[in-house]
Amino acid sequence: MKSVLKNSLAAVALAVATAGAMAVPAQAQVAGIATSAPEAVLLQSQARISAYSAINTAFATQIQQISTLRGELNTLSQGLDTNGDRNVTQAEADAQPALWQQYEAKENQIDQLSLPIVLAQYYVLEQLLERYGAAQSQVIQAKNIQIMLTPEAFQYASEGVDVTGDILTALNTLVPAVTTTPPSNYQPRRDVVEIHQTIQQMIIAAAQQAARAAQAQGQPAQPAQPAEQPSGR
Repeated sequence: MKSVLKNSLAAVALAVATAGAMAVPAQAQVAGIATSAPEAVLLQSQARISAYSAINTAFATQIQQISTLRGELNTLSQGLDTNGDRNVTQAEADAQPALWQQYEAKENQIDQLSLPIVLAQYYVLEQLLERYGAAQSQVIQAKNIQIMLTPEAFQYASEGVDVTGDILTALNTLVPAVTTTPPSNYQPRRDVVEIHQTIQQMIIAAAQQAARAAQAQGQPAQPAQPAEQPSGR
């Protein structure tokens, strides 16, 4: 499983408190053609927001340990990066084998601590994805939609074409809550892993935007909540 999860495993040292505040407008389609953004629906799902918050609380100790380990990794990385290009090459690692072994050991610790957290997030998203189609179908039937595309498929579309908010409302009704405890030996589907990564990127972007806005206004940025988003090592 590690190969499938690798991009997400060191993923829980940072978080975004602003993710739940990102607005998705509720709009109606026109002329039988509509667009929707599934990732935005899942991101804004009340069940996801509540479940991620519960995961943060349940794994608070592990999240703090991961944060500490990431700080130690950064220090080790600086020691290994002898040419100062912020990239540890194989030659630099070979030049300081003892330091590199420490680095790898801490990476493995982060992986082990992160795994149950990331699996819980995957399971949350999988439960929502299982009902997403039903929520989408409700909107398609109610609005007599003939063609549904992603927003990226359009060069131009009027505001009334986007039904993301309508699908969000339907999904919130169909799935008001999900469980955060995956079954024993749970392995996420590849589509779940991929959409998890997309949502995490959206959360990162929202956090960065909020930080820039706060800085522009001369206000300190709000601290991030752990386990909302992944970040690379």
